[in-house]
Amino acid sequence: MNMKKLGTAIAAAVVTLASPAALAAWTLDMTPGITDISQRIFGLHRLMYWWCVALGFFVFGWMIYSLVAFRKSRGAQADAKLTHNTKAEIIWTIIPILILIGMAVPATRMLIQTEDATNTEMTIRITGYQWKWGYEYVDSGVEMFSTLDRASNAARQLGSNIDPATVPNYLLNVDHPLVVPAGVKVRLLITAQDVIHAWWVPALAIKKDAIPGYINEAWFKIQTDKTGLYRGQCAELCGRDHGFMPIVIDVRSKADFESWLKTQKALQRPADPAQAG
Repeated sequence: MNMKKLGTAIAAAVVTLASPAALAAWTLDMTPGITDISQRIFGLHRLMYWWCVALGFFVFGWMIYSLVAFRKSRGAQADAKLTHNTKAEIIWTIIPILILIGMAVPATRMLIQTEDATNTEMTIRITGYQWKWGYEYVDSGVEMFSTLDRASNAARQLGSNIDPATVPNYLLNVDHPLVVPAGVKVRLLITAQDVIHAWWVPALAIKKDAIPGYINEAWFKIQTDKTGLYRGQCAELCGRDHGFMPIVIDVRSKADFESWLKTQKALQRPADPAQAG
């Protein structure tokens, strides 16, 4: 590729990335999420971020000042007799300790809250497979598999001649989403059948490994005004089709969820032999 073609390609890439659609999809920050605890985690993340920014400004500012103010061209010379300053050493030891304590206390409190799965109203068992998710509503016996939707699966095949841009939510859609109610504390039991997977939904601030023979626990309680679809992915390199096992959460009101669950029970209930006869 000559320099002219390379320049044209770079210019095209810059224009593409600068477009409103590309900028809208270019997110570097965490999402506040749809639960109270996910929003508190987001607030803690922002607090730590600004603390780090302030520390960075202080450290690099002091370093740049020292380089400029005590440069050789201004006559500064190294003092071989200066070995240490007890007061300075005490200060730069105590201040970092206080900063770490200030970070550790709210972080520890948040970790304890994320692990508190008591007083839940519903339990869902999640099982990772190569390469799909199995969901079981433990209290009602409703079970289903959630796999990549047909449109995405067709477009991803070599030689399909399907433009992925024409497929809505390409590689992020499924045939059967996990339906959950808003305003209900839901307990998740996460495991796997074959290899290690990871169930990750940013909107819930949940990322838990799914390990064969082991059950990880998580929970969420979605705010009542946050109904809708939310997406996630497997976050553990689990094999060839790791990139093709998305997660979709369908959040509904309590009434809509109960109606959906009742329908699923009727569909999955085995036929009564006596009635069939």
